[in-house]
Amino acid sequence: MTRKHRRLTLIGTAGFTLAIAVGLILFALRDSIVFFYGPTEMTEKAPPPGTRLRIGGLVKRGSLIRGGSSTVTFEVTDQKRDIKVSYTGLLPDLFREGQGVVAEGTVQGPGLFHADAVLAKHDERYMPKDVTDKLKRTGTWRNDEKSAQAQEYQPNRPMGLTE
Repeated sequence: MTRKHRRLTLIGTAGFTLAIAVGLILFALRDSIVFFYGPTEMTEKAPPPGTRLRIGGLVKRGSLIRGGSSTVTFEVTDQKRDIKVSYTGLLPDLFREGQGVVAEGTVQGPGLFHADAVLAKHDERYMPKDVTDKLKRTGTWRNDEKSAQAQEYQPNRPMGLTE
């Protein structure tokens, strides 16, 4: 066997081994690759208590309860099912009822979730308040009726997109 054939054989074997390794890794992570689970998906999969994951949906209107210190409880909904979430800490400025949210934490039991991080979502038309105020002062603000309407939540899809 010539030097060129040995080199090609070595490169081919290394490439094949790398492809097998990547395939095994992707197979092992097939359920963990999802950015977040909606309440319906989480209820159907029923992960065991202590499982670390992310859930996302809308903060259900009327479900926000502020407890002592900085503890809050609220429900995340996808309009079909609800998951009760408890969180201790400061909430993001965009967090409010009816707003999209992603909570990262651990499953406490069926329908119960303890978050250690809460991220508020916004649609692509979001604009910070100071920018909005400046546009209004200059007279270039254009209020879009569609942005003021509540939109239906669809899991694993950016908020605000319509077909």
